[in-house]
Amino acid sequence: MTAFDLADQQTTAPALVSLRAVGKTFPSGLVALADCDLDVREGETLTLLGPSGCGKSTVLRLIAGLARPTAGAIDWRAPDIKNNIGFVFQDATLLPWASVFDNVYLPLRLGGLAREAAAARVDESLAHVGLLDFSRALPRELSGGMRMRCAIARALVTRPALILMDEPFAALDEVTRFKLNDDLLALKRRLGATIVFVTHSVFEAAYLSTRIVVMSRRGGRIIDEISIDPAMARDDDYRSSKMFSDICRRGSHALRVAIEEATP
Repeated sequence: MTAFDLADQQTTAPALVSLRAVGKTFPSGLVALADCDLDVREGETLTLLGPSGCGKSTVLRLIAGLARPTAGAIDWRAPDIKNNIGFVFQDATLLPWASVFDNVYLPLRLGGLAREAAAARVDESLAHVGLLDFSRALPRELSGGMRMRCAIARALVTRPALILMDEPFAALDEVTRFKLNDDLLALKRRLGATIVFVTHSVFEAAYLSTRIVVMSRRGGRIIDEISIDPAMARDDDYRSSKMFSDICRRGSHALRVAIEEATP
């Protein structure tokens, strides 16, 4: 069985959220997304891959409720999921004057939870990303990778059912990016959360995902969907395997098609 024979196995998982003929057109007339149909299934790591401007980030913002669709519908399996989302942006967006602890505590503070009552949850979230010993540090004292870990801890502190990640590792060097890819996989195994991940990297998508959706720039049309065995070990051996190479080759081909469609 190949990585591409597993779609039927993964479609049995229930959808946490479904986009049905969803579109987003801005007041300027710019069409960011058109007629998008997409299910986000419980427990998966779904990666959205495509050229700049294809609507990947728009999909995340619509799911998070940071923007409203101008067409179609977004259906949630349960209302509590809609209100239990963690979001990690490309920039760590930390408060520069606040400690690591206080940056991670922020969502709970905004939710009305007292600092003392929140302390155990903040510490737990910091421990998940290996920053417990840096809880008193300020963002300027951290490396780029550590700042991103802090942003991930902040997204985890509410114990979300769904985590949205918009190119969180794009600005990092290759070594740090590989390490954080491994850390994210370890977190996924421990927490079992559902993740929707946006990237421009075929290699990152092939390494992290249980499903890859390749989007065209023309309104975000889905031009390919690649399912990958979720039980497969993700390690250096996988990165050098034929299966990984096959997935990257198929993803690269679909991405080329998407780019060619985007060229006038």
